[in-house]
Amino acid sequence: MLPEGEHRDLWVVDGVIRTEPVPGAESVDGGWILPGLVDAHCHVGLESSGAVPDDVAEQHALADRAAGALLLRDAGSPADTRWMDERDDLPHLIRAGRHIARPRRYLRNYADEVEPDALVAAVERQAARSDGWVKLVGDWIDRDVGDLAPLWPQEVAAAAITRAHELGARVTAHVFGEQAVAELVEAGIDGIEHGTGLTDAVIEQMAARQVALVPTLVQLENFESYAAAGEAKFPVYARHMRALYAGRLEVFGRAHDAGVPIYAGTDAGGYLPHGLVGAEIEALGRLTSAEHALGAGCWAARAWLGRPSRIEEGAPADLVVLDADPRTDLSTLRRPRHVVLRGRLVD
Repeated sequence: MLPEGEHRDLWVVDGVIRTEPVPGAESVDGGWILPGLVDAHCHVGLESSGAVPDDVAEQHALADRAAGALLLRDAGSPADTRWMDERDDLPHLIRAGRHIARPRRYLRNYADEVEPDALVAAVERQAARSDGWVKLVGDWIDRDVGDLAPLWPQEVAAAAITRAHELGARVTAHVFGEQAVAELVEAGIDGIEHGTGLTDAVIEQMAARQVALVPTLVQLENFESYAAAGEAKFPVYARHMRALYAGRLEVFGRAHDAGVPIYAGTDAGGYLPHGLVGAEIEALGRLTSAEHALGAGCWAARAWLGRPSRIEEGAPADLVVLDADPRTDLSTLRRPRHVVLRGRLVD
C-alpha cells in the first residue's frame, strides 16, 4: 500500500475504507494499492472545435477512469459538466470554469473572451461557475508582435487575482513564455500551467510562495508542430517555441530542485486524448524520481486539491490496484489491475 509501503488488508463498506475485517466480504486478490490518480490539468467536454455533446464528454471521463485517474482538475472548458456530479460511476471533478482570454488571442470557441477592463468581471463569472479555481490565458501569440506576448497588463491581472481570492478561488494560468509568467507570479497567482519560460528569479519566487507548477510534459511534445504551423508568418515565434521546448527539462529540473510544488497534468481534451495520466507520471519520473512523480500524480496532488490523500480508516474508497510496485516500474501505471471508485470495482 502506497505511499506508506505497508503490507495490510483493507475492507470497503459503503464506499469507505475500513481496516477491520468485515464478515462475508467479497475478496479481491492482492496487489500494490494506491489512492486514485489525479490528472491535475485536463479539459472534460472540450475538443479541438470547442464544447462537445454530453455523450462525448462522458467518454472523456470514462477514459480517465480506466487509466485510474479518479480525481480530475478541469483546467477550463466551455462545456457544462455539472450533470457528472450525479454519476457515481464517473471520476470526481474540480472545475476551473471556462478559460478567460482576450478576443483573437486564444483558440476559437474555448474561452470567455474579454478586454482587460472586463477581466475582473469575467473572473467573478467563472469563479461562480467553478469549484474554487479560475483559469487565465496568460500568453499566446500576438500577431502584431509576431511572438508570444502577455494578454493582460500586470496591474489588471493583479486586480483580477485579488478579486478571485476574495471570492475564495485560486487562480492558475496557461503560460509558455518568459514575460507573462514573471508578471503573473509577481501579481500573486496560485498556479502555472506549462511554465516553459520560468527563469531562476521566477522559480525562486514560486518556491518561496509555493506556487504550483503543472508542466503537462506529454502536451509539450506538440511544441514542434506549433512552431512549424507558425513558421512561415511568424518566424520569431517559431524559434521561441523551439527554444522553450529545448530547455524545458532543465527548467523544470531547476524548479523541482528549488522546491516548487509540481503536479501531474496531461492537458487532455482539446487536441489530446484522455487517459494519459500514467504516461505523464512516467515523464515526471524521468525528470525527478519515481517516488516524487507518484506523489505528483496521486497523494501530493490530492492534498493540494483539498481531497483525502491517504489510504486510512474512513477515507473514501477511490483506489487503484497495480500488479507491480510503481516505485520501481512506473510503466505499471499504464495497466491498472483494478480501479475502485466510490467503493465499487469499475474495471
